[in-house]
Amino acid sequence: MEKVIDIEDRIPTFKERRRRRTNKKFSILLFLFVTTLLIVLYFQSSYSQIQSISVSGASLVSEEKYIEQSTIKLGESMWGFRENQVTEIIEQNDWVESAKVKRTWLTGVEIQVKEYKKVGYEENGEALHIILENGKTIEPEGQVVPIDGPILSGFEKEKIRVRLIKELKNLDSEVLLTISQINYKPTENDPYSIQVFMNDGNEVQAIIPSFSEKMNFYPSIVSQLEPDVKGIIDLEVGSFFQPYKEVYNNVVEEEAMEVEEEQTP
Repeated sequence: MEKVIDIEDRIPTFKERRRRRTNKKFSILLFLFVTTLLIVLYFQSSYSQIQSISVSGASLVSEEKYIEQSTIKLGESMWGFRENQVTEIIEQNDWVESAKVKRTWLTGVEIQVKEYKKVGYEENGEALHIILENGKTIEPEGQVVPIDGPILSGFEKEKIRVRLIKELKNLDSEVLLTISQINYKPTENDPYSIQVFMNDGNEVQAIIPSFSEKMNFYPSIVSQLEPDVKGIIDLEVGSFFQPYKEVYNNVVEEEAMEVEEEQTP
């Protein structure tokens, strides 16, 4: 025989279910209220405002310039800018290879930049402009002292200039720092001939296509020479060293012979 459950026995169960539903609805409403209140308080407080802006990787230009370009300002809302848009603005600079803008902690913004490598300088009037590994030239902020790269002179032909920059990019950094100046000295036999003055007092004669490959051995070549004897290192074909004393003596002798020939009737 089927058991019959009296309605009075089921009332406590209905009440319990109703109580649970009511509590659940109340909890949801309370959560939404508290969350909304916290959001409102957050945006009204200083915790929603930019309190610090940092820049990492800046070398070619000042950190202040990057912050100015980003259009991000202290005191503004942390959510008043889009990271991708600011990144695109900074990457438009000729000297920036890549950039990344991100929010840090609660109130900070960090701008990370990777700049193109500096390979040298070139004269522009009375000032020196910086040459980058991507071939671009930028005007420095203020005057610069070319202690971390050579001065390029005579490279008006863009094809020759770009070819040399490619070689400078492939130079070991410690070798690049030893070069003082590079002059373009084309000859009838080779339009890529260059004259290189070193910080140690030596001179190098080379050709652009094989410049980085051979110049990376410069420290090894110099270590085999007498430190007090300076001269010309010819790297055009092989590796040949001739002291200045011999070079200039030969020049004087040749000039004397020419004068003697002219005076001979």
